[in-house]
Amino acid sequence: MREKIMAALKEAMKQKDETRVSTLRLVTAALKDREIALRNDEDADATLTDAEIVAILSRMVKQRQDSIKAYEEGGRIELAAREMQEIAVIRDFLPRPLNPSEIDAAIASAVAETEAQSLRDMGKVMGALKARYPGRMDFAAIGPKVRAALG
Repeated sequence: MREKIMAALKEAMKQKDETRVSTLRLVTAALKDREIALRNDEDADATLTDAEIVAILSRMVKQRQDSIKAYEEGGRIELAAREMQEIAVIRDFLPRPLNPSEIDAAIASAVAETEAQSLRDMGKVMGALKARYPGRMDFAAIGPKVRAALG
């Protein structure tokens, strides 16, 4: 996945796409920061897995969504638009999000697999979903659906 990001950065540089170049540079910097932190923690040569890269990209999208809300509330529409452009670039590297019917099927499957019986088992169900669908659904948004399925 890292190679795909680097190839996209080189292509964006060739095409002189300023927004894409700056966003991809932010992405590569975030990935390097995480690798450095891993090396310091483990005293080894750590490389990120694709799942870890997806988690970092998902976090970056979430941060930008929060910024968009703040900018719109503050009347800074041009900054919100810039954040939306960055989200579009980052999402090019994330797996396709699940649609609502796929989310409902995934929840039902996770409930059956974990043999969840009540709200006490919500953590098990959410854990199973996070393991199977990283970056493909907004886990904060599906919480109420999982709660309804268990309730």
